[in-house]
Amino acid sequence: MGVFGHAGHLLRPLVDAFRARYPGSDVQFGEVYGSDPFTALRTGDNDVHVLWLPVAEPDLTVGPTVLTGGRVLAVSADHPLADRGTASLEDLADNHVVDLGPQAPEYWVASMVPTRTPRGRRIPRGPAARTFHEILSLVAAGHCVHPLGDVAARYNSPPGVVFLPMPDAPALRWALTWRSTADGPAVRALAQTAADLGPISM
Repeated sequence: MGVFGHAGHLLRPLVDAFRARYPGSDVQFGEVYGSDPFTALRTGDNDVHVLWLPVAEPDLTVGPTVLTGGRVLAVSADHPLADRGTASLEDLADNHVVDLGPQAPEYWVASMVPTRTPRGRRIPRGPAARTFHEILSLVAAGHCVHPLGDVAARYNSPPGVVFLPMPDAPALRWALTWRSTADGPAVRALAQTAADLGPISM
């Protein structure tokens, strides 16, 4: 079974429990692109994704929440915010954030990267990026800033990028998600194991 996401180490307790309960079962990890979070599920190339919520797609099933955590803002090391050591949602209006393109539904992108700040100021989007590493490259080059789950800061330390806590941003929940017509025994077993363990706090 392929479980695709960005937190293999954090999900280790879930994977170990699943393998112990169902000997012979296996889990393989890969990367989900924020620019196209659902296509690989719909084509059957991937079995399960770990995605931030909400996911409101009629053909996809949202399973148990497996991770919870806060958000960080990725900025270049020479960005004025880097010296401040923290960032807020209002700061986004003074900067550009990445445009993830048309394959990622607007409601899903906006739950991570809102279109307006709490005060109603528009948050400009662009340049375009399709992968996590493209986002980091654009940030490091000073072309934009970008909000991410704090798991990004935990497992990445790219040169030229600083991750700033965003204490006013709502917490994130990440859940198992799969194609509803592919709700087979292995997927159900993984989901039941995740439900029994409960979410892991980042």
